[in-house]
Amino acid sequence: MQDVLFKPLADRMRPLTLDQYAGQMHILKPGKPLYEAIKSGHLHSMIFWGPPGSGKTTLARIIAQYSDAEFIPISAVLSGVKDIRDAVTQAKQTQRDKHKPSVLFVDEAHRFNKSQQDAFLPHIEDGTIYFVGATTENPSFALNNALLSRARVYVLNALTAEDLHTLLEHALNDKVKGLGALEISMADPIKQQFTQAADGDARRLLNLLEIAAELATAHGMKEITADFAGEVLSGGVRRFDNQGEEFYNQISALHKSVRGSSPDAALYWLCRMIDAGCDLSYLARRIVRMASEDIGNADPKGLEIAINAWVAQERLGSPEGELSLAQAVVYLACAPKSNAVYMAYNTAMQAAKQHGSLPVPVHLKNAPTALMKTLDYGKEYRYAHEEPEAYAAGENYFPVELKNSRYYYPADRGLEVKIGEKLKHLRELDNQSRK
Repeated sequence: MQDVLFKPLADRMRPLTLDQYAGQMHILKPGKPLYEAIKSGHLHSMIFWGPPGSGKTTLARIIAQYSDAEFIPISAVLSGVKDIRDAVTQAKQTQRDKHKPSVLFVDEAHRFNKSQQDAFLPHIEDGTIYFVGATTENPSFALNNALLSRARVYVLNALTAEDLHTLLEHALNDKVKGLGALEISMADPIKQQFTQAADGDARRLLNLLEIAAELATAHGMKEITADFAGEVLSGGVRRFDNQGEEFYNQISALHKSVRGSSPDAALYWLCRMIDAGCDLSYLARRIVRMASEDIGNADPKGLEIAINAWVAQERLGSPEGELSLAQAVVYLACAPKSNAVYMAYNTAMQAAKQHGSLPVPVHLKNAPTALMKTLDYGKEYRYAHEEPEAYAAGENYFPVELKNSRYYYPADRGLEVKIGEKLKHLRELDNQSRK
């Protein structure tokens, strides 16, 4: 018993059966392939993709137990090819001596490079090991196709508030592995604070609970009060994983909320990223990008406001500068939308790459020297300001091979309505000039 209590609470409370396992009912309820495979003891190689504390390691252990398989854990953070060889040797010995299969569990599997991942393949193929990998990163980007083709990917979600509440109650009441022997209590509002602070992470919840219980016990108390909770929960951070999958999911949600003209959702995602500690300069750069990509000339003031917000944020810092970013996000979300410039840029860039180094037409070349003038540089160039309406109707400004190309199609929203009308008028002047 004493040996058990030396272990961290999160480790002591690790479920041993499917009935004790919290959450993931989308893959673990009766009738689901994974549930039925576990219950029947039919192993297959698999990859668990989910945020920290969602139960990846625990589920792997449960699978090994239900299959009466040897559980061999390694961490991609600490292990190399030698450790993989040692694990395979152990699996072969288990297969030979005990006639049992082996589950080789690889935590943080995305940390292994291509050659390390390839080292598993022949042993998965010949049945020496059943590979179970755990990753917080998108397997499509983090793992080799060869490995993905040999394992089924299961997505684990962050635990719900209800899941965490159940886990917290169990930890408080369990007198063998939990805190029940200490008779520690908490008021319901305090419990809610802990589940919110855990942010879907079971391990974080139990670690916070254990620290709070130790703090209360050290003060000779059997209740985790609001004061104790405040000390333990202060400084907590949200699940964010800078530059990881969740990072890009949230910036995508912010961008699409702005594009979709939803200022409230855009503000929410902005605040989520700020609350999680995202680099404000990165957010400012992305907001400027949104102004050009999704608003463009429908409201050119959007770009001006976005750049001003960036400048204000850099000058004021946090938290004062954050409000300028919020102002810019709300303005862009409410502004008329046009991706006409964005589309025109992409099309023009494709043309530039496709057609190579087409020569500049002679009449568009500058002639600062006598030699250039003798070569007719600038000859027959029409100075637009001397033409009617300051427009040289019928003039060609493209390389000859691309004459009359068109990339920019203004939207029928905002200022681009007027821009479109002007360009239409100028094209009519071109047509009259040709006639």
